[in-house]
Amino acid sequence: MSKDKKQPSADRLKSSVKDAIGKLTGDVRVETEGKGEKRRTKPERTPPKT
Repeated sequence: MSKDKKQPSADRLKSSVKDAIGKLTGDVRVETEGKGEKRRTKPERTPPKT
């Protein structure tokens, strides 16, 4: 697997962790940052192979 393939997954994981930490601690700013980053790092959809 190339480095390019791993980067979006790592960014998505980081945003999920931020979102969860924000929820656990009650920090709305961190939670909002995590949700925003999660939306921006959404994986691209590839069309199904026929």
